Amino acid sequence: MKVVVFWYRRDLRLKDNVALFNALNHGVPVIPIFIFDNNIVNELEESDPRINFIYENLIKINKFLVNHGSSIRVFKGSVREAFQELLNEYEVNSVYANEDYEPYAQQRDKEVYDLLKLQEVEFRTYTDHVVFKPGTILKDDGLPYTVYTPFKKKWLKHFEVNPVEILSESNYSNFSKIIFQLPELSDFGFLLSKKRVEEYDVSQLDNYELTRDIPALNSTSFLGPHLRFGTVSIRRIVSKLKSSDDVFLSELIWREFFIQIMFHYPRVINENFKIKYNGIVWRNKDEDFEKWCEGETGYPIVDAGMRQLNQTGYMHNRVRMITASFLCKHLLIDWRWGEAYFANKLLDFELASNNGNWQWVAGTGCDAAPYFRVFNPSSQTLKFDSKLEYIQRWVPELNDIHYKPMIDHKMARERALLTYKEGIGNFLS
Repeated sequence: MKVVVFWYRRDLRLKDNVALFNALNHGVPVIPIFIFDNNIVNELEESDPRINFIYENLIKINKFLVNHGSSIRVFKGSVREAFQELLNEYEVNSVYANEDYEPYAQQRDKEVYDLLKLQEVEFRTYTDHVVFKPGTILKDDGLPYTVYTPFKKKWLKHFEVNPVEILSESNYSNFSKIIFQLPELSDFGFLLSKKRVEEYDVSQLDNYELTRDIPALNSTSFLGPHLRFGTVSIRRIVSKLKSSDDVFLSELIWREFFIQIMFHYPRVINENFKIKYNGIVWRNKDEDFEKWCEGETGYPIVDAGMRQLNQTGYMHNRVRMITASFLCKHLLIDWRWGEAYFANKLLDFELASNNGNWQWVAGTGCDAAPYFRVFNPSSQTLKFDSKLEYIQRWVPELNDIHYKPMIDHKMARERALLTYKEGIGNFLS
């Protein structure tokens, strides 16, 4: 049987899906597939809520497909073996997928491309995860931007000339009329999670600029996981924004800025973007890291953020900056430790943004905060949670006599400044 394969990855939706739209217009029956890639999922806990979220959306997609006499085929294991199985069973005309810019994904896709090429099968990929793919927004000399503000200005100019287009309804009748049994989550060795991904809401952005830094208001959009897994297209979100939503749009442009940084400079995944920080001697005390992870530092806003993360998989963005700064500057623990912990816990974890934001706070990244900027948790609390509404929600022992800071802020700040200064001096010398 001659078929086209559409490979779901970070685009778990039916509408405004560029590769799917093109696959369904190919004229050959389309088999949609999803692969729980062992190279990714084997590193996750068996009850990881992100796996649950993926599976819930696969169920939604499959219900729609069944109503059209079709279904999705789901694999778990090696990506190469999954495609080899498809090639053995069908006459595969071509494979369609949307681009993924993470280093592992680039390597994986190259291996799939090589396998398909041996069988004379075309592998077609499309821009879908971002408005403008890496390499589109470049400096006048053709080099990638490493500073956000000029990148944003060029992005907005390009957007004026190339506004987003929402795709029309796809030709769903071109899905193959093959019914595959959708396995249970437990069949893949996964368990149900108590943590849930919130529905996103971008309908109330009028006061976003004023409220986005107040953690007690819980006024964020919860859009992150949905963009990460593609349950809604970035084009659809951007198309709904008003001219007054420029601050929110700036956050979306930051996302694309970090994605293009990761694409052009993949070394940032494991290294400081600014190599002059390679000379920093981190303390990396396990017991200090453990207190930070558990939200037991004695700094209420830091502990509130970490407990919110551990219990829900979310953390308010302002508090993310405060907790990250505390780890790197107060405790002098390598940002890579914190980045890995967030990667394991955050429901909206996206490699480029997580890496970029951690390096921004640590001072080691492109266009980062200067190393001498050390967030004071107490003054941040006065500014953004003065009534302690957010803190009291997560730190019930706030007024307990035994609840005390694990380290003095003034001493920690001075130590951080000295350590950073010496580290830069060590490298330059």
